[in-house]
Parts: sequence; structure tokens; C-alpha cells
Amino acid sequence: MSEWLPTILATVAGILSTASFVPQVLKAWRERDTAAISKRMYLVTVTAFTLWSLYGFLIGAMPLIIFNLLSLALSGAILFLKIRNDRQEARVDKSAAGPRKEPGMAQSG
Repeated sequence: MSEWLPTILATVAGILSTASFVPQVLKAWRERDTAAISKRMYLVTVTAFTLWSLYGFLIGAMPLIIFNLLSLALSGAILFLKIRNDRQEARVDKSAAGPRKEPGMAQSG
């Protein structure tokens, strides 16, 4: 009994923690609204999942490897959407400002 208990615990924990990213990915994908998402937080999260995955490979723990790679993919998708949406918003803001005119310049026409 004690031999399989750690694997079951790791699998249940992995399923729950990985599944917690799914609603955020779906919301960010569908609504294209990532304004409330912290880019720094997801940079740290992606880095952490990368390191946990490497650790899992080093010790040969399959649940650790599988669920951290899945979580890495999901959190990486959120980070990608955040960066993409921030760039699109910056372009829209820049184009909405229009060309700059010097004050006091006369316009012909």
C-alpha cells in the first residue's frame, strides 16, 4: 500500500494544479482580455515549471515530469497571450494618437 500512495498523491495533486490553469487559458483565449493578468507572475511561473520539470527528469519522477510539463504549456500559453495582447494594445494606442503636430505650426489649406 505504501509503495503506490506517493504516486497517487502526486497524480491527484498534478491533475488539480494543472487543471487550475485551464479556465484562465480559455478566458484569455476567448475574450482576448489579459489586462488583469500579471506578466511578471507568469514569467516566474513559467520559470518555476521549467525548473520543476528538469528536476523531475533528474530524479525520474514521471508524475512530476508530466504534470509540470502540462502546467508549463498552459502557463506558457497564458504568458504568450498576455504578451501578444499587450503588443496589440500598444499598437492601437500608438495609432490612435495619430501624427504629432508641433504647436504653433500653421496648416495650409
